[in-house]
Amino acid sequence: MAERAPSPGEPIARRAAALASDLKATDIVVLDLRGVTDMTDFFVIASGTSDTHVRAVAEHIQAGLKARGVSTTMTEGLTQGRWALLDYADCVIHVFHPTLRQFYQLERLWSDATPVALNSEVTQGAG
Repeated sequence: MAERAPSPGEPIARRAAALASDLKATDIVVLDLRGVTDMTDFFVIASGTSDTHVRAVAEHIQAGLKARGVSTTMTEGLTQGRWALLDYADCVIHVFHPTLRQFYQLERLWSDATPVALNSEVTQGAG
């Protein structure tokens, strides 16, 4: 496969995964969607353990990225906490309650995407 052009979404995705890990989100996955869809370049998918945890993780990601000058173009689901979506145009972040994540199975839906390797500090919370 040809090397992909750099995307401003990749550092956002990597930082969002690290921020999710900070708050003990689980099953953190980053998918490179370049060449699969024009909708966005990266997905970050993570799980919280409760509605409150989902909200806290999403808000922590949003605040951490904003501190670096990166703002969302749209957010959904923050108040309910079942599935929070943070849209950064080149990167879309999904924080799920585990039952909804299992129901929607985004990783399977986007199985053509390339998983991005994350460092061990981020992935150790996965499972």
